[in-house]
Amino acid sequence: MNELEARLHYPLGDTLPAAGESIEVAPGVRWLRMPLPFALNHINLWLLRDAVERDGQMVDGWTVVDTGIHNPETIALWEQVFATQLDGLPIVRVIVTHMHPDHIGLADWLCQRFQAPLWISAGDYYVARLGVMGPTAFGGERAAAFFAAHGLNSPEAVAQIEARTNYYPSLVPSVPLQYRRLMDGQRIRIGTQTWRCMAGFGHAPEHMALHCEVLNLLLGGDMMLPRISTNVSVFETEPESDALSLFLDSIDRFLPLAENTLTLPSHGKPFVGLHERIRQLHDHHAQRLAEVMEACTGRACSALDVLPVLFPRAMDMHQTTFAMGECVAHLHRLWHQGALHRSRDAQGVYRFSSVR
Repeated sequence: MNELEARLHYPLGDTLPAAGESIEVAPGVRWLRMPLPFALNHINLWLLRDAVERDGQMVDGWTVVDTGIHNPETIALWEQVFATQLDGLPIVRVIVTHMHPDHIGLADWLCQRFQAPLWISAGDYYVARLGVMGPTAFGGERAAAFFAAHGLNSPEAVAQIEARTNYYPSLVPSVPLQYRRLMDGQRIRIGTQTWRCMAGFGHAPEHMALHCEVLNLLLGGDMMLPRISTNVSVFETEPESDALSLFLDSIDRFLPLAENTLTLPSHGKPFVGLHERIRQLHDHHAQRLAEVMEACTGRACSALDVLPVLFPRAMDMHQTTFAMGECVAHLHRLWHQGALHRSRDAQGVYRFSSVR
């Protein structure tokens, strides 16, 4: 545990759910953990005890929050969950916090299996629908051109990104054709409890966290992680965006919640210390911004130039594209604030330099 983590409290200690099993973290709230084939090797999913009306009758069951990616291993673990963790009850609702593959990958499979509706924000639903149709910001010619314009323009890198046209559909082969819209401030009755939707931006188009005041729980999704900082990136689909400012403004919306709120993150362990973690994330990005500003003071830098400043470790191309997106996000915050000037050199690469 590092120094920052030591300032947080983990009520369950090092206890983790075994594969295909769950742990109750609050009355009617169970924690599942599914593997991921990435450097970030797991995602937390949540089961909320529920009851919904169908054809004039109340049906007891479970609401699922997030689903894991669509692959045989995750499907097999879900089958184990159905057999042993649901008390013989069905899934009656699927809530997805946002459109990233580890969160929505199996939503269509779950919804069809149980004839359960999908609940998700409109922004993330429609981006997911586009994602399953073909190339997205994670790969293809337009993504390769965007990253090349920010310095990642070697023939090898361009070829790898251009060839990566099936990334999203390979993990999310389909999404439901209908959905129920989640909106900021909306209150949802799940079982005996009321949960309030809290929209967040910068990580996904319209990420939805859920807060239950009675249980003192925050389902933080990817907006509030205890150990790592959420990826905040600019991609080719919104190339001028100020994603980092959106993210930092969004996490401040959690400040009115109680400091002792039990936060249930999508990655890492449930923790207490919400306000402390918000301060840590602001401090982290302030330090990264200062480092980027210093790099751009001596010379005009591209995102590729600041990549080793923010990410001084070896990365594969999958990690590099996300890291590049985050570099652009830090540069863009300073650019939008007027601290950096943006220009384009003879090779068509964007470069950022101090205006001081």
